[in-house]
Amino acid sequence: MSSHIWLRAETKPAEARSALTPSTTKALIDAGYKLTVERSTQRIFDDEEFAKVGATLVEEGSWVKDAPKDAYILGLKELPEDDFPLEHVHISFAHCYKQQGGWEKVLSRWPRGGGTLLDLEFLTDEVGRRVAAFGYSAGYAGSALAVKNWAWQLTHPEGEPLPAETPYANQDLLIESVKQSLEAGKKQSGRSPKVLVIGALGRCGKGAVDLAKDVGIPESDILQWDLEETKKGGPFKEIVEDADIFVNCIYLSAKIPPFVNLETLSSPNRRISVICDVSADTTNPHNPIPVYNITTTFDKPTVPVTLPAGSQGLPLSVISIDHLPSLLPRESSEMFSQALLPSLLQLKDRANARVWKQAEDLFKEKIATLP
Repeated sequence: MSSHIWLRAETKPAEARSALTPSTTKALIDAGYKLTVERSTQRIFDDEEFAKVGATLVEEGSWVKDAPKDAYILGLKELPEDDFPLEHVHISFAHCYKQQGGWEKVLSRWPRGGGTLLDLEFLTDEVGRRVAAFGYSAGYAGSALAVKNWAWQLTHPEGEPLPAETPYANQDLLIESVKQSLEAGKKQSGRSPKVLVIGALGRCGKGAVDLAKDVGIPESDILQWDLEETKKGGPFKEIVEDADIFVNCIYLSAKIPPFVNLETLSSPNRRISVICDVSADTTNPHNPIPVYNITTTFDKPTVPVTLPAGSQGLPLSVISIDHLPSLLPRESSEMFSQALLPSLLQLKDRANARVWKQAEDLFKEKIATLP
């Protein structure tokens, strides 16, 4: 099997994360791998940091024409929309295995070109746990934006949306920014927000809870739900009536009853004004938060929800950014890349490596479902 890994530049706006960091690149080179790294103007790590550890730098997007056919094309977010067949083995998040919108067009590019997708979202260990995930960072960042949005609603004219956000150089700067917003919101309302996290026992949920604690929200105001609290099935009036902020951190793998819907939002006792759908399963037909239908961006972090006529209180808006960890690109990249490294070190013997064999079997299973 090939020992050549080609790190492509990310093209999604505001995506500053990287599947490899200088330290994990060095570890791979020391283990005998050849590393080609595309230059990037938006990656949190400078190009020269990769050059210093021995990687070969090439121009952004050059994998399409210049990458040897046996090179592994490694990236994070989905490829830019296009239709040319894919010949390489790609290791990335493709967002097409759960039949998201447009999944057929995305997935069909690999069989048409003779290539293979080894989807990062579905790399699991012996007990089915993902070998590397951005869940903690996603929950942390999502909770941060949710708290900022709650305070924004209280301190700005109704209908004025939360302004654009850009990546933070480090976690301390994000915490300080959220604290400033929170204090302004508390001054206006006289209290901290009640935050309800569903999926609180998972990595994503833990991140959401930790952010709330780190910015000073009392533990008594952080409601932590998981399987036990949701087993009766939604929709749940508690989300609407007992919380200001709802952070959804579940990993959706099957159809479940909605957590909230427009009917429950018609409650005269509605308190909720912010939903952060960290899962961002916007186009999934089983989305458990069927009150919005677009994915938001860092440029426009929120989408308003049209409430039933006669609704009182603050407006309701949803945050559904599908690359939230980009808000903390350095920390999230380091955490993810270190977790992925043991699997990458098995690529030389991919045919006998359980994690990669399983990923290839899943790819074959999914392409068999193409219409």
